[in-house]
Amino acid sequence: MKAGQEPGSAADRSRRPLPFPDDTTPLYTVGQVADILGVQPAFLRRLDAHEAVTPARSPGGQRRYSRSEIDHNDLISGLLDEGMTLAGAKRIIEMRLEIADLRRQLAERPNR
Repeated sequence: MKAGQEPGSAADRSRRPLPFPDDTTPLYTVGQVADILGVQPAFLRRLDAHEAVTPARSPGGQRRYSRSEIDHNDLISGLLDEGMTLAGAKRIIEMRLEIADLRRQLAERPNR
């Protein structure tokens, strides 16, 4: 640290590696995700029971969601709000993922 520089200043923090997790790190509890999405915790547990979203478990067995799983829950919730069944919502999401993968494959192909 330079003379006159306060500990914890922006210059001091910029030398530390950023410890922020990626979108797949399971950090959020059922209650936190329910608050974020504006749904009931029972809805999230139901999605887990039907294997629509399978969150990680803490050492104590509590569900832990990543940011990508929160987005997935939000997508399912939106489809259900539009009148889809859970099975239909799962299939739509599967098809969207397949289409995205096919588009990626096409983009990676050399032009002929």
